[in-house]
Amino acid sequence: MSLSVVIPAYNEGLVIGDTVRTIHGLYPDAEILVVDDGSSDDTAGRARDAGAYVWSHPYNMGNGAAVKTGLRLASGDKIVLMDGDGQHQPTDIARLLEAAERYDMVVGSRDAGGHANWSRRLANALYNRLARYATRFPIKDLTSGFRVLDRETVLRYLYLLPNTFSYPTTLTMAYLRSGRTVCYVPITTRRRTGKSKIKPLRDGTRFLLIILKITTLFSPLRIFLPVSLACFFLGAGNYAFTYFTRGRFTNMSALFFITSLILFMLGLVSEQITQLRYDRVESGG
Repeated sequence: MSLSVVIPAYNEGLVIGDTVRTIHGLYPDAEILVVDDGSSDDTAGRARDAGAYVWSHPYNMGNGAAVKTGLRLASGDKIVLMDGDGQHQPTDIARLLEAAERYDMVVGSRDAGGHANWSRRLANALYNRLARYATRFPIKDLTSGFRVLDRETVLRYLYLLPNTFSYPTTLTMAYLRSGRTVCYVPITTRRRTGKSKIKPLRDGTRFLLIILKITTLFSPLRIFLPVSLACFFLGAGNYAFTYFTRGRFTNMSALFFITSLILFMLGLVSEQITQLRYDRVESGG
């Protein structure tokens, strides 16, 4: 089994060299790919000096775009994805690889202390719960960037991945929605060096919208059906009220019932489109 380690990095010159050297010491035969996402510091040079193969984007394209570049370039049968900010410990790779012998994707699950602050912990708990609702699977860490995958399998999902930080969310839900096996292995993370690229106030709402968007993309009825039922019961409640107080059926009740039916039919059509998408994935198209 050949191994590739893909590390997306943006302005991580302070730690990327140590990370690459540690991985190289543990896995001297592994292919180490650092995708420099338009850094303004010496990230690329330090990674190259440490022994990594470096591919540099001409400008900052996003964490997901760097991961997609790395996945396209990687040649190993197994691919390890890990962040370049020094939080992930290369010594944990062995445990993830061991589990990867039986699962399609293995994810390093951070403990509560592995998140930067209480707001990040709260946000990740919310994201995990929403994703669990959408996939009906006990998701422990939806946004972890530390994972092991089969190259042949993950390339089928490449066209679904966004260019942003939400690629772990998309990848996890895509695997689960198409019946792939996913395993979570507990890991301990270190406090990152430098400032996080994620801003809670700026990115919090965006991440929530991403979760809803991805849920609609992969399990549309899990969104359309509750909203449809809510409109139906609002219509029924409004009809009961107007019938007993005015003795008639109102236009508002009719609007709620029609909206409920339209949303339900849209959900059914979306489910069929989703199934066609996964038929394409399975056929390798």
